[in-house]
This record gives sequence, structure tokens and C-alpha cells, in this order.
Amino acid sequence: MDITIHTTALPHVDPDASLAFYRDVLGFEVRTDVGQGAMRWITVGPVDQPGTSILLAPPAADPGVTEDERRTIAEMMAKGTYGWILLATRDLDGTFEKVQAGDAEVVQEPTEQPYGVRDCAFRDPAGNLIRIQELR
Repeated sequence: MDITIHTTALPHVDPDASLAFYRDVLGFEVRTDVGQGAMRWITVGPVDQPGTSILLAPPAADPGVTEDERRTIAEMMAKGTYGWILLATRDLDGTFEKVQAGDAEVVQEPTEQPYGVRDCAFRDPAGNLIRIQELR
């Protein structure tokens, strides 16, 4: 079996703000940008990793999602408890400084965790938690 992780999705509430965060703050390239207004699907990813992407998508755009579920998703996004992703870098302190300088909301400064990793955390403009782990 030959399976790779190709794309994961995170919700956005303001596609322009999310695009600016992932492109200008994290340095990801934009691979696709379709739709218009709040109904845009934007694919971004690391420049040197063309096979791995993040799809920034309107939350609860699936017609099978009920109004109660849409309301729950919106409430969880507002609290920052809906979406998250774990990224990695060899230069955690340098990455932290660059992301912090991009005016991102800092959730946790670089910290040595008791379970053996060193990481930091931010929130993107939609409230998604972005954890960045140091590669050793």
C-alpha cells in the first residue's frame, strides 16, 4: 500500500486574512484559490513540499450540515477549539520570532514539554490552533 498525506483542511472565516497569514506570515505558496467572497477554497503549502497542502475552506459548506451543526462549528471556531494543525521546523526560535512579528496571536512561547518535544503555538485569523514543533 502506498498512501501519503496530501491535503488537510482548516476552516476560515475571512479568506483574505487567512491567505495573508499562511502566505505572508508562514511563507507558504498559494496553489489554488477558487470561489469568491466568503465561499473561497484556498490551497497553500510549503514551497519545497509540493505534495503536502492545507485547504483553507469555508466552514460547514457541506449541504449535509444542519443549522445546529453550523452554529456549533461557528461557536467552536470563535473559542479556538475547532481546528488545529501541527507543523514542524528545525529552527523553532527563529520561526517563533517571524510568526510573532507577523502579528499572530501567541498561544504559547517556545516551551520544552514534559513529553519530550519543544514547541510553540499560535492562532490563525480563524482561531485555528497552529502548533509548531522543533525537529531534532
